[in-house]
Amino acid sequence: MAKTAVINVRIEPEIKAQAENLYRSMGVSLSDAVNMFLYKSIDFRGLPFDLCREIPNEETLAAMREAEDIASGKIESKSYSSFTDMLNDALADDVEE
Repeated sequence: MAKTAVINVRIEPEIKAQAENLYRSMGVSLSDAVNMFLYKSIDFRGLPFDLCREIPNEETLAAMREAEDIASGKIESKSYSSFTDMLNDALADDVEE
């Protein structure tokens, strides 16, 4: 079937450029990507993805706070000279718990 219908969508130029670059890197045009989205929407009989904000659990939030503290210098981070040293330290932590 020939593609003759046109959809006009207003979008921020920077978002359009980023999307075009993304899809171009995958060998797909923005028009093709929109078509794929529409076909998938029809297959799913709705949006082909969950429409919700992911709210991190408390463990993830704590890890994010710890990463921020390490980045800001509030907490000194460990460093290792090899993967083996890091693995041994991690395994030792598991044994202690």
